Amino acid sequence: MDNNKTLRENFGLDTFWENNKTYINSNGVLSVILLVVGILYHIECEFLFYGISFFIIITIITSLFHNADIVKKKEKEERIITDRTDEEKWEKYYEKEDFFALWTHQIKTPIAALNLLFSDEEVDTGSCKRELIKIEHYVEIALNYLRFEEMQDIVLDTCSLEHIVKQSVKKYSTIFIYQHLSVELDNLNCNILTDEKWFSFVFDQILSNALKYTKKGRIKIYREVFEDRQEIAINDTGIGIKSEDIPRVFDKGYTGFNGRMDKKASGIGLYLCKGVCDRLGHKLKITSCEGKGTEVRIILLSDRLESSDLTKM
Repeated sequence: MDNNKTLRENFGLDTFWENNKTYINSNGVLSVILLVVGILYHIECEFLFYGISFFIIITIITSLFHNADIVKKKEKEERIITDRTDEEKWEKYYEKEDFFALWTHQIKTPIAALNLLFSDEEVDTGSCKRELIKIEHYVEIALNYLRFEEMQDIVLDTCSLEHIVKQSVKKYSTIFIYQHLSVELDNLNCNILTDEKWFSFVFDQILSNALKYTKKGRIKIYREVFEDRQEIAINDTGIGIKSEDIPRVFDKGYTGFNGRMDKKASGIGLYLCKGVCDRLGHKLKITSCEGKGTEVRIILLSDRLESSDLTKM
């Protein structure tokens, strides 16, 4: 049985039958009808034989041409799909190449700054910490950028929001002190259903952006509870975002006016935050007033995800 199957596969008989079975079956039925009619009307056997033989030959020839046409079409479709897949792979490759080219320039700045700081006789510990935080931040973005496409390590669990926020604030405490920024925390004592590692990455990125563009004043982090959702807000008194930039801040590679002024922005951070939140079932919302500050809200809907829902995402 296996040998017969192998022979059919080698000669393409299974494919030929699949492509032409309707045509062959219908012509087979017509041949039987022709035979029955010939017998009923006493048509000469020789004439009937040649007639049916001719009909069968025409069927075989037509089926061969039809099969060849279908095979060509399938091969063409497969080539198109393959070409498209290759094109997408190359696009992703070039995107990663562009990102890491920019990332290399970004991370060189704090490394160079550290070299200068260490060359001084009296090392400024605070300044060194700030540069190390920048390096750690860039490395974290690069690692999560690589893991984002697969993102198979999601683990939904109840997490302490206050713990996540305080860990992030502690992480950037040196920058808060250096820039003389105060921090206000309000109504954060609750548990949320999320993936702690990925949620922390999102929160760290948003807080980092707030610190980056806030030179004086304060950053307020608070939670508001509504009937159908709860929102975690990060509100700063920074330079704000131009109104025309807000609709595109989550686009991949878009840096906006502030990013172009900064010259080191990659336009990847908020893109990753939006993508991670989408996969976690959360939403992101940004409001801003140029010159007065920005507020980013992470929205957690009340119809919370269960761990089993990850298989449906």
